[in-house]
Amino acid sequence: MNENPICTVADLIRQADAVLVGAGSGLSSAAGYNHYHNDQNFQTHFGDFEDAYGIRNLFQGFYYLYSKPEQQWGFYARYIDFMEKAPAGQPYLDLRDALAEKDYFILTTNCDVQLPKVFPEERLFQFQGDFRYFQCSQPCHDKLYDNHEMISSMLDAMEKLEVPSEHSPRCPLCGWKMVPWVQDNTFLQGSEWQAGYQRYETFVQKYHERKLLLLELGVGDMTPSVIKLPFWDMTSKFPDTFLVTVNQAKSGAPEHLHGKSLTVCDDLSHFMQALRREQNETNGKNNDSEV
Repeated sequence: MNENPICTVADLIRQADAVLVGAGSGLSSAAGYNHYHNDQNFQTHFGDFEDAYGIRNLFQGFYYLYSKPEQQWGFYARYIDFMEKAPAGQPYLDLRDALAEKDYFILTTNCDVQLPKVFPEERLFQFQGDFRYFQCSQPCHDKLYDNHEMISSMLDAMEKLEVPSEHSPRCPLCGWKMVPWVQDNTFLQGSEWQAGYQRYETFVQKYHERKLLLLELGVGDMTPSVIKLPFWDMTSKFPDTFLVTVNQAKSGAPEHLHGKSLTVCDDLSHFMQALRREQNETNGKNNDSEV
């Protein structure tokens, strides 16, 4: 195996029949959208919420216990609008280019709309939901609602970081409050979620006995049962599957995966950029040799 991890991963992608990506919050952080830390983006776009409520990051703001729903909807509306309008981060574009010649699928715990901006939805399973949709909070029925117009209306009506109660979205069937389609104790795992899960399962079944590369990008330990543990299990059980884990924080795979896994400790922004460059250079050499 090549001593340069960038060259090694590029070779593994080229040799694979397919690539299954596990995308975590570290990929969005590398793109400049850090949901768990107080950074310049947060200060610029949400500093007024920090001043008002002591919120220190986007994740805290989303799950903060506000004293009334008008305040909660103020943050929801600003957060969702910010992520929907934010340009797709470069690491996502680099990932798209890295996978251009391969059959691939992406399993993600991210809800921040970055992946659907770059990849077709039929190649995604957004395990924990998607900011672009609302659901009934009970939920009384199996339907997701595109929230673009509702968010625009709330932002237009917002006063002093609060959305007036008459602009808070209500379920059209039962009249109960709606909530973002994001993992919590009311999260709707209905037909849309099940369809995504089936796409994921179908892809795994198609390639479980072929040369499958698992590419884990920026996955932390907050929800290990979604990506990390299943990827370890597949690497162990599938005969020709190899796991690559890329994370800025030090991490590793279990000892029994020795010889079937590679851990790269690197900034994902740098890693994806270097991987795309390596692949472009190699493809250029291969094209020259065919002339």
